[in-house]
Amino acid sequence: MYSSISLPCIPMLSADVKTQIRSIYKGIAKSLPDFRPRREQNYIVAEISKTLAGEYDEHRRIIVVEAGTGIGKSLAYILGSIPLALANKKKVCIATATVALQEQLLHKDLPFFLQQSELNFTFGLVKGRQRYVCLSKLEMLIGADNGTQMAMWQTKPDNSQIKLLQTLLKQYHEGKWNGERDTLVEQLPDHLWQQIACDKHSCHRQLASHRNCPFHKAREDIDNWDVLIANHSLLFADLELGGGVILPDPEDVYYIIDEAHHLPMVARDFSSAQTTLRGAVDWLEKIDKTCSKLQNQIKSNHIIGPAQAMQDHITDLTGQLSQIAHFCDSQTPSFDNPENRLRFEHGKLPQGLLTQAENLATVSTAALKQFNKMLALLSEAIKDGDIPKHQAEQLLTETGFMLQKLENLQKLWKMMAKEDHPKGAPMARWIEILTGKQTDYLFSASPIEVGFMLEKLLWDKAAGVVLCSATLRALNNFNHFTHQVGLSLNDGSRFLAMDSPFDFEQNATLFLPKMKNDPTDEKFTEELAEQILALIDGEMATLVLFASYWQMEKVVDMVESKIKTGLLVQGTISRQQILSAHKKRCDNDEPSIIFGTGSFSEGLDLPGDYLTNLIITKLPFAVPTSPVEQAHAEYIKIKGGNPFMQLTIPDASRKLIQSCGRLLRNEQDYGRITILDRRLVTKRYGKSLLDALPPFRRVIE
Repeated sequence: MYSSISLPCIPMLSADVKTQIRSIYKGIAKSLPDFRPRREQNYIVAEISKTLAGEYDEHRRIIVVEAGTGIGKSLAYILGSIPLALANKKKVCIATATVALQEQLLHKDLPFFLQQSELNFTFGLVKGRQRYVCLSKLEMLIGADNGTQMAMWQTKPDNSQIKLLQTLLKQYHEGKWNGERDTLVEQLPDHLWQQIACDKHSCHRQLASHRNCPFHKAREDIDNWDVLIANHSLLFADLELGGGVILPDPEDVYYIIDEAHHLPMVARDFSSAQTTLRGAVDWLEKIDKTCSKLQNQIKSNHIIGPAQAMQDHITDLTGQLSQIAHFCDSQTPSFDNPENRLRFEHGKLPQGLLTQAENLATVSTAALKQFNKMLALLSEAIKDGDIPKHQAEQLLTETGFMLQKLENLQKLWKMMAKEDHPKGAPMARWIEILTGKQTDYLFSASPIEVGFMLEKLLWDKAAGVVLCSATLRALNNFNHFTHQVGLSLNDGSRFLAMDSPFDFEQNATLFLPKMKNDPTDEKFTEELAEQILALIDGEMATLVLFASYWQMEKVVDMVESKIKTGLLVQGTISRQQILSAHKKRCDNDEPSIIFGTGSFSEGLDLPGDYLTNLIITKLPFAVPTSPVEQAHAEYIKIKGGNPFMQLTIPDASRKLIQSCGRLLRNEQDYGRITILDRRLVTKRYGKSLLDALPPFRRVIE
């Protein structure tokens, strides 16, 4: 069936690039003994290279590709983009959602392609600043100067922590550690790493000790790479800064966004902001002290104006934040719900609160401006050698920390005060009550839809973009995904869905047994336990996927004593340990059963005999518990839509396809998928969910 390995013609690509792509593909086909040339893979390569070359639309070089399991999408996008990028003097940035895929690209796919293609290109993994140690912070935390040292620690350190950091510094200077968190022999706890991690505000190249720091050394390599591997968060960190700050300029980059179904969520998280009230008052008092310190240490008269203005702004901010905290104290009944949350319907703040939000947005913007003036004067004083090295280091670290806080405060209140566009979706805005030593309130704001932002930051600027995943369609079309990411089916972007080459009908059975209870019935959990015990009987490799933790735990209580050996439950040990134990049992011909929730329905690779019996307990309907999802549903209702049909069903369709995708990972894989949710056959929407699944052989009781 897949005899031909010639590529479809690529008219607008230069003849050289076309020839190059073809000969590389033939070379790869020859070098791999079990290589199966695939028509689907050929087609994707051609479509990617034609889109990026501007053949379909010179101004809209965007292609969305859904490539089913087994097509070999990473080879397809590598081959479709790298030869073209090298010929056009562009760079390729591959952004993924998971570390596992980054590792695969870095250690397997790209080295293999480099060797086979005989192209001359360099590549590497780009990491965010937080993955690198800041030597300056590390030295200060273990320094002898107790005043500085203690001010730097967020909590009083014990001797073992200081010893641990001393060892790290020694290992770095002896060349035994390169300063990256991922290469630590022994992992540090998060809270400790955060205190020595590099951050954009206190990292200054003008200081000699920062010039050779691990982060800046790594950045020098990046400028010379042709292919960069990053994660989605780093991509957004760069785009939010305007692009071209961490990664190369978007105009010079072909972006490959793999695992692109995660993109809308990452974009939304990146565009949101949150801050507390009383917590903010506490650190504003610290900023006040820092400003006095700067005024004393910087000799220039220019510091007087911004320092005094800054003190006025801080007084103003703390007064207003305390006022809002008192207002919240009087609203306790509004927080009396399981989430301890007050969400503003349609994103609308009450008038009094809106006026205060507008004032806070204005004052925090003014404060940020003055603080930046002070930091510019600090930089000048350091450059001129007016401030001793150890003091300069401490001041930069301290002011960097404060600047981050101040920027975040301003972002939140600007989002709270911003007037929503009458034609667009409103902002989701809410407050959560935090109980601790003192009651505090966490204010949050987030956009509901991010398409407009993606258009402005990425689609509009990039040299070209490839969005790909094994699951981008829902209910057999791209509508839901395009709406989420701000593309449309007729804006010049290309859309391509290539089905997996697997023989689903021959290799897998989709089984829907009779059930007495509906998932909404009280007795459903009990029936689940009975069904699972019957379905695992005589099976060697089982994965059971649950829609919620609580239901999984209830079923565990009911079946644990009846399953003699081999039950591995998510949450009891790490995911990696579960997979290792499961594979070991399967290798020893012992039965093994994994119980997991939603996160196990994606990225879990159990090929061959490691999984032959997949049980899905319930359709993966997300309950809109997050305030952003609730606000989105509310917005759709206002527009006369049906949130269940427009959001919940498409989302469940994509997740169900993903869950079923755990069974067949290779062409020879086989097995049975059982879904214990009869709504697939009893509800009107069930048919569309069933029809969107691969064409498994169906057995419906």
